[in-house]
Amino acid sequence: MSIPVDSVDILVVSWNGRRHLETLLPALEAQRDPGAAVGIRLFDNGSTDGTAAWLRSEHPGVDLVEHPNNLGFSAANNRLAEASAADALVLVNNDTRPRPDWLGELVAAIRAAPPDVAALSGCIVDWEGERLDFGRGVMAFDGHAFQLDYGRPLKDVETPAEGTELLFPCGGNMIVRREAFLSAGGFDESYFAYLEDVDLGWRFWSGGERVLSAPRAVVHHRSKATSNLLGNANRGLLFERNAYFTAFKNYDAELWPQLMPAVQLTLLARTQHLLARCNPNGDVLAQDPFRAAVDGSEAAAGAGAAPRGLWQRARDVVALRTRLRRLARRLGGLPAGAPAVVDDQTVAQVRALSAIVRGLDGASERRRLVQTRRRRPDREILERFPLYLVPTYPGDEELFASEGFESLWPADLDPVRLRLDDVMEMER
Repeated sequence: MSIPVDSVDILVVSWNGRRHLETLLPALEAQRDPGAAVGIRLFDNGSTDGTAAWLRSEHPGVDLVEHPNNLGFSAANNRLAEASAADALVLVNNDTRPRPDWLGELVAAIRAAPPDVAALSGCIVDWEGERLDFGRGVMAFDGHAFQLDYGRPLKDVETPAEGTELLFPCGGNMIVRREAFLSAGGFDESYFAYLEDVDLGWRFWSGGERVLSAPRAVVHHRSKATSNLLGNANRGLLFERNAYFTAFKNYDAELWPQLMPAVQLTLLARTQHLLARCNPNGDVLAQDPFRAAVDGSEAAAGAGAAPRGLWQRARDVVALRTRLRRLARRLGGLPAGAPAVVDDQTVAQVRALSAIVRGLDGASERRRLVQTRRRRPDREILERFPLYLVPTYPGDEELFASEGFESLWPADLDPVRLRLDDVMEMER
């Protein structure tokens, strides 16, 4: 027996996105009748581009909530959901263009879904309609996630069939039962943005609910149009912190102690690699003075048969260091030989470590709540959605192949091992 859906509210969050709303809102207002009462609710996250005044003038039917500051995607959607009385909520990114039958497809899909289905995710394609943005997602062991086949031509990929089970819906194109969303706690507001939908999907599954695909509900997306406003360092911080907390909160009492060493080693190894390899004089941070005192030099320990290509890699590293040192000198004020953190990705990584330490108490309480409502063990969830092991950052390939990492991995847990270019289309 399905649950009636007689009303839906479309939730839109915008931050300095008036130029995107000029396309999105007419497309929403032109949707074919889904056979349900429809409202449009928009949360303006402290925009300075005249969004609010323009909305009141050009789209007075939109229920506008203004906030003086940017609360982020997660909190803004929660506020809209809490104020709604609709049976279902439809979330869509502000930088999208839905097809005319998009809303009707989502409503029809949730009406036909069994009662244990909390949410369904539509399909996202690029602005031209030629490449895939989101069809289904997969999760890495450390809480990161990937949009499978992202960027590949649509003619070369197979999108999920109607009703296919998904680990998580995409927050940029989804429909969710309002009661299920609120009962699960909504989005984790500490995330601000990114991976909040992965976290929510995992909570649905562990709570005994499911997420399905509604691939005929299609929106076109200007990929990264909004996220680029944050900048690389800020965006990287959110990804790293949120991935760690997704793993920390959601793994059950059996798997978290088993996977925690590999998760934390990966976070630390990535930070160390970036500090040492991507910043002026960063090699100082990787030196072991005691080893040098015993061996005469650190290079002595690595003497012997050199792997093929070693000298070429060494020359590349020297060239990179030279360029970074020149940059550091231009910055001025650095003592000779002192390390300087100037790389955006490194800054993001170090900030993420600090944010994890600061946020651990709050995340511990949220973990308690997640585990309290658990109805399904992770082993059962992973039978449907195996964890992925994908070298993504500099140094990952060597780390994941090392004996040390392998010794930390649970012997009875088989991940899907792929290269990054197996998962998605790399930058063209």
